[in-house]
Amino acid sequence: MRPRLALIGILVLLLCPGSGWTDSGSDPAVLVQETSERLLKVLRERRAQLQDEPGLIYELVEEIVLPHFDFTRMSRWVLGKYWRTATREQRRRFRQEFRTLLVKSYASSLLEFLDDEFRYQQPRLAKGAKKATVRTEVLRRGATPVRIEYRLFRGKDGWKAYDVLVEGVSLVANYRSSFAQEIRREGLDSLITRLAEHNS
Repeated sequence: MRPRLALIGILVLLLCPGSGWTDSGSDPAVLVQETSERLLKVLRERRAQLQDEPGLIYELVEEIVLPHFDFTRMSRWVLGKYWRTATREQRRRFRQEFRTLLVKSYASSLLEFLDDEFRYQQPRLAKGAKKATVRTEVLRRGATPVRIEYRLFRGKDGWKAYDVLVEGVSLVANYRSSFAQEIRREGLDSLITRLAEHNS
């Protein structure tokens, strides 16, 4: 899997204030495209500042990403059966540390993708559909295009993303496999502690 591109996919999807993601009647493909284009415009304009102040990208992610991504759903899928047996406090701590991991691990890599072109495909949605997959391509200079798919769920707060697939490989499934192995060996509390130490 290409984890950097997967996280870039998430951040490109989400990092734009006032994007309209809470409008439950909106078209998910339009939301993805408009948000991506607005984000890229802002980051291109602030490229020099971000290179001089790399910590700024973390502040932007922290401030903007949370309302537009369903980390509870994602955390539940990542932990699988271990989510069902976890205490409320363990769920809260894992969700927080997993969110921080996604935000901080690759946020600075965004600058590597500012000059790439994104193409979007319109999904076919049945009336009243609760799930959607928005397919995009990242056209990189001198390289093979990369397929990125965004999976979204429409709840009471509108469309929110809960997974990103790069070349058909799920970010959620990738973490689920590695975390499950660690939980079997050391336990859930140990995993949460390791993530917290890594994030700090």
